Amino acid sequence: MGMSVTIATAGEDDAEQILKLQYLCYQGEAELYGDYSIAPLTQPLAALRAELADGCALVARLGDEVVGSVRASVDASGVAVLAALIVHPRMRRHGLGGRLLAALEERLAADHAARRFRVSVGRRSEVALRLCAGRGYAPLAGASAAQITLEKPAPLPACATTA
Repeated sequence: MGMSVTIATAGEDDAEQILKLQYLCYQGEAELYGDYSIAPLTQPLAALRAELADGCALVARLGDEVVGSVRASVDASGVAVLAALIVHPRMRRHGLGGRLLAALEERLAADHAARRFRVSVGRRSEVALRLCAGRGYAPLAGASAAQITLEKPAPLPACATTA
């Protein structure tokens, strides 16, 4: 009998597995851009632990193994800045990235008062761009040569009404 992937809040105990998975997942991105000094490949464990403590982070688990993760922080104006959506290469193309992103958006809107979601994606990162577009993200003006910033509004709470 197979196991199901579960999504839960990431804890400090997940930091090492997340960092190893991040290193694995960003190899392709580094190759795509010819830059192996990108932040996800050089991030120290202490910095990741600080991110997990200060923001909102989720993990996808298959049994005890972390096979996906996503993190974000919400600024004072209610903008949630998403970072490091990663899925183990063997788990890709099964909707796990979309599930993680949806769960994070829901959590940020409900528990962190996020009013908008924002993510920056490399111009050559076609899979990430398709995922974001499919979830309703639209490019903001003023993109750089290397990155595109995408944004979308958080949904209104279920009890909200329009006038």
